[in-house]
Amino acid sequence: MTASRMMIFFCITGSILLALLPNLLWMIGWIGCKIAGCRLPYKYFGLGALALVAVFLLTMAYGYYIGRWNVKSTEIEYAHKDIPKAFDGFRIVHISDLHLSTFDDSKERFKGFIDEINKHKPDLVCFTGDLVTLGKGEAEPYTDILKAIQSQHGVLSVLGNHDFMIYGFNQDFDKDVAVEELARYQEETLGWNLLRNKSAVIESKDGSRITFLGVDNANFSNQGFHTIHRGDMNKAMEGTDGFRVLLSHDPSHWSAEVVPNTDIPLTLSGHTHSAQIKIFGWTPAKWSFKEIAGRYDNGDQTLYINVGLGCTAPIRLGVNPEVTAITLRSSEGNE
Repeated sequence: MTASRMMIFFCITGSILLALLPNLLWMIGWIGCKIAGCRLPYKYFGLGALALVAVFLLTMAYGYYIGRWNVKSTEIEYAHKDIPKAFDGFRIVHISDLHLSTFDDSKERFKGFIDEINKHKPDLVCFTGDLVTLGKGEAEPYTDILKAIQSQHGVLSVLGNHDFMIYGFNQDFDKDVAVEELARYQEETLGWNLLRNKSAVIESKDGSRITFLGVDNANFSNQGFHTIHRGDMNKAMEGTDGFRVLLSHDPSHWSAEVVPNTDIPLTLSGHTHSAQIKIFGWTPAKWSFKEIAGRYDNGDQTLYINVGLGCTAPIRLGVNPEVTAITLRSSEGNE
């Protein structure tokens, strides 16, 4: 289903439900009044139904036409004693959750998201999963635009829950084959370095290095919602040392396994979208996740959650599409 058709479906369904609510209340009141021998006018219930539907449609229109396109950059500095001096000032642009079906109505506006990434002149781009929502076909129209990402050390990526094709309805669909096709698309067509439970090292001219680890989607049932678990931290960590950055789609992985079992300083995640709704600081994501958006610290370990660029439902209200620019700072010798 395209983003525009999904929006029409949401608008029609939501309008019907909201219009029914005041009418249901009126009907209950009318029955009560009938028994009591009084009269309950319908006028204000009808006006209430019209007002609810009007507010709903205006809100949906804002989220669809403005909210989901209003990309914002978050700039942070991250200091750690294990960051080599040669990497002081190293720029990581962190993006997540493209869900490329979101943009099927405007390739040109999607290109603006890539421009937002490139304006930070990243040394490295890290993508923390969910390139697509249902399948690889969503990505193919955007190949040239995605290849326009400019980064000295390219793009590192991992697979999110949607990238494992677990939400399709076609029973004849071979999900394992489809996942491998999406993996090859990222590696061979886009030229990204897909980290499937493995690591990649970036080395400076003086021989200093930082290591990036990536795991397939790692889901933990103590928070969030059940999706799919394919992450293998032990495999990803084999032979690694020094300053390490972990790319893991689902932030539930951080508190469940990364913090208690490893000394990895920095973890980058996505997945929550902050529910794509935030009203006066409140988001429905609080019902499911301990860590929702932004930076979290636990002793010497840090998690950053990017709220994504794309959408599952094609609206954003109070949660802007996000590009995160992280500047590494070496605190070596300043303890």
